[in-house]
Amino acid sequence: MTQHRKGLVLDFGGVLTTPLLPAALAFEKREGLAEGTLLTGLYLDPEGIRLTERLERGALTQTQWNEAAAGLLGIPPDNLMGRIFADLRPETAVIAATAAARRAGVKVGILSNSVGLTPWNLYDGYEVEERYDAVVLSEVHGKRKPEPEIFRLVLAELGLSAEECVFVDDTEQHLAPAADLGFATVHAVEPARTVAALETLLGIPLTDKDLDRVAP
Repeated sequence: MTQHRKGLVLDFGGVLTTPLLPAALAFEKREGLAEGTLLTGLYLDPEGIRLTERLERGALTQTQWNEAAAGLLGIPPDNLMGRIFADLRPETAVIAATAAARRAGVKVGILSNSVGLTPWNLYDGYEVEERYDAVVLSEVHGKRKPEPEIFRLVLAELGLSAEECVFVDDTEQHLAPAADLGFATVHAVEPARTVAALETLLGIPLTDKDLDRVAP
């Protein structure tokens, strides 16, 4: 018999928000940059990678990152992170599913490689402290995914073992370390598929349609 999990840990950007890549492409278009400039300049370039890892660990402020990253891209630094991700919106289907899971007794936590909280706050408007049982942001702890220690931190806050939990992330490289610890993992590619996978692993209905189907 399948042992259903009773904890759920979610990445934030790209899981509880709309995907990051379309937002980044829209930013490039607004700034008059060639498509792929952001990816090449910040996420493939060794200096760009180093800057972002330091930001995620809290070793750089977002303002410092904005200045340095803008220098790599040759554009103004003002609120650069906010400009890059201005088009992000809540991923309502996944947010509703996590709320349904929590109502059903599942403990739900967020585990996010954060990007600073000022001048732009990725988490604004999502009421993360009220809606989730644990919120672990990389910059607060000086650790980042995929390091096993940060997964252990969120487990400690939830009071659960990895074998009791599901972990969801849109970054595939973060899934293997979680699986090694004992998490069931879900690669978030498309919201409906993510929710369907969670229903299977948690053993509960998570959408209005499912709830209607099981209603007496």
